[in-house]
Amino acid sequence: MKKRFLSLGLAAVLAMSLTACGGSNTAETTKAAETTAAEAKAEGSEAADTTAAADTGAAGGVFKIGGIGPVTGGAAVYGVAVQHGAELAVKEINEAGGINGAQIEFNFQDDEHDAEKSVNAYNTLKDWGMQVLMGTVTSAPCIAVADKTAADNMFQITPSGSAVECAANPNVFRICFSDPDQGAASAKYIGENKLASKVAVIYDSSDVYSSGIYEKFAEESGNQGIEIVAAEAFTADSNKDFSTQLQKAKDAGAELVFLPIYYTEASLILQQASTMGFAPQFFGCDGMDGILQVQNFDTKLAEGLMLLTPFAADATDDLTVKFVESYKAAYNEVPVQFAADAYDAIYAIKAAMEDASVATDADASTICDALKASMLNIKLDGLTGEGMTWTEDGEPHKAPKAVKVVDGAYSAM
Repeated sequence: MKKRFLSLGLAAVLAMSLTACGGSNTAETTKAAETTAAEAKAEGSEAADTTAAADTGAAGGVFKIGGIGPVTGGAAVYGVAVQHGAELAVKEINEAGGINGAQIEFNFQDDEHDAEKSVNAYNTLKDWGMQVLMGTVTSAPCIAVADKTAADNMFQITPSGSAVECAANPNVFRICFSDPDQGAASAKYIGENKLASKVAVIYDSSDVYSSGIYEKFAEESGNQGIEIVAAEAFTADSNKDFSTQLQKAKDAGAELVFLPIYYTEASLILQQASTMGFAPQFFGCDGMDGILQVQNFDTKLAEGLMLLTPFAADATDDLTVKFVESYKAAYNEVPVQFAADAYDAIYAIKAAMEDASVATDADASTICDALKASMLNIKLDGLTGEGMTWTEDGEPHKAPKAVKVVDGAYSAM
């Protein structure tokens, strides 16, 4: 059986922070995010309320899947992407006949990246009749909601809640890598691809996401022949001027600077490195996703930037090409990783439900018990990984991927 216990102290810290697979602690959302969020809110009290099944009268009845995430506020770029990715998957599944003949009804609620509002959204979905939860998007709300789903024995799969504690309960699974897994995978990728032997790290010591990645990165670096020549921290109170950290990295002869941080701070680091004539390789994790949309940022400064992310919109495999085309047609923008995470989450639910032969009239607790077992049986070829499997601790097993910024766009490496 799973698992782990979260101290009240740590829970309080997490509740104040934004840790997500790419979730940002920035109050500065991009212009694109704000525009899309406003559109989502307008579209969608219905989108935020209910995406109805294509044919609710179909033989086999209806499965009610809920979703929670920020479609307004500073983290809206993530929540809107998750909502849209999930909606596409639901539409495809319903048009293809549903889950064992049953249609999906999908209801996505806005939590504004607020733990209390996320719990309120969860209660709204319960009143609606939700049987399975796909969410939440960001980690602090996810931890709060996971306590409720555990008490109710409601199956939950988070597309992008990356804090270890998000999947602490036996009813919760995730699509994205956990923070420690991202750190280890980054060190392995840099080492195995011989990107650099002398690496500097600039990380946010006040943030659980950043610190968690850094600690595991440092641990694995020794196994990969990587020398960490400088490890420079900053905090949420000192996240504008990085000249000291950059100068120490430069003086130490760093060939690559690892940035396990969010895109807002990363954009400032790239600007300041350019100003001082420091041009190492830069490598980040999924929190970096979104840097090309930062308002007033010269994307030329990101040229050559590498980041560990399981999804690249320019990949040429059939599944990605189809997804990107459908997403652009529906929402007039290129999908980011969070949309792909959500798309895979819906398909993981489908696969597990089919494996368990779940009935539409089963209650949430019965479905949860069935899906907990079936998640250990399924193998999913998704947008974020081929042959994805899950273990009892809720963690996905898939090969990490990296992308590189080339000509102002992500390119698969």
